[in-house]
Amino acid sequence: MMFSLRSATNFQFLLRHTPLFALALSLALSAGCRTAPRPGAAAPRTGDEIMVAGQLFHIGTRVVLWTEPGGYDAYRVERRFSPIEKADWKTSHEEVKDLSSPNRYNIRKSSLTPEQLEEVRGGGWDLPMLQQVVDQFVIHFDVAGTSRQCFKVLHDFRDLSVHFMLDVDGTLYQTLDLKERASHATISNSRSVGIEIANMGAYGSEEKSPLADWYKHEGNGQTTLTIPEKLQGGGVRTKNFVGHPAKPTPVKGIIQGRELIQYDYTPQQYEALTKLTAALCKIFPKMTCDYPKDASGKLIPHKLPDDELHNYHGVMGHYHIQTNKVDPGPAFQWDRVIGNAQKLMTGGFTPAVEETSKGGARSKL
Repeated sequence: MMFSLRSATNFQFLLRHTPLFALALSLALSAGCRTAPRPGAAAPRTGDEIMVAGQLFHIGTRVVLWTEPGGYDAYRVERRFSPIEKADWKTSHEEVKDLSSPNRYNIRKSSLTPEQLEEVRGGGWDLPMLQQVVDQFVIHFDVAGTSRQCFKVLHDFRDLSVHFMLDVDGTLYQTLDLKERASHATISNSRSVGIEIANMGAYGSEEKSPLADWYKHEGNGQTTLTIPEKLQGGGVRTKNFVGHPAKPTPVKGIIQGRELIQYDYTPQQYEALTKLTAALCKIFPKMTCDYPKDASGKLIPHKLPDDELHNYHGVMGHYHIQTNKVDPGPAFQWDRVIGNAQKLMTGGFTPAVEETSKGGARSKL
């Protein structure tokens, strides 16, 4: 195309006498200087993000999403650990009568108007609406020992699901977007996020306990987590991981009026859980970063009365919701998780957490 002297003169006139034209030209040129994303270019994760209403949020610790190799996908209909030729829903239902539905999750209905429910029923939540609904974070122990075994029990044998699983090495698995209503905490399902922490649980003196099969006392006073051979390593992601409970001896305590004994969680689990807790309390403004306390400021070790549970917004145990549950048990260090999550939200970990995070194998981003 020919560019005449007259055209050049008119162009210069527009630049001098039409500021909006000059501004528009400047913006167009600056935009053209940037490298536009090429069609088909990958947008990589860094590996520490969780998914909330389709958006990724960094939490500062290793997260394996359900979309990744080695992840656990609660959206799938077929059983994850059965022979693949028998994994379809029809065969699964015939072989496992406790599986009554192919869907292990549902729609969050709490606090939604009929119009909002119609808007999200296809899965199309936006973050502001989800932030109005979610206000509780429920902590469970899985009584399965490892996250792989936990998912197998929940997904292949029961009509249950949970948003997160936390393995013994501190690897965090997300199985569903947090917009979904997971089946993990009965009346709190619609308003809560749930996590199953790999731990064999707490037992009374009258109960048969598997703890001796999972924990070995060493001559140096240390206790080592030992995954039974039948679980073939348990699917722990960190190679050659050797785990130790944060406290070397069993912890006794009263939950739901019963004296129970339990081995503590690993330092790697506490570190990852602290970061996840801080992130959730940041993402969901209605979720207070605290646990249920009595008038003197001490932990409430039993189910909350119905009216208190209805009005509670924060982090809680499964036993705060149901009288027949005792998780996360007497060994769980509430002040360690909540206190350091609060500090992390405003600046960083305490020296104690920094020190414990240095010991043992850790999951890498």
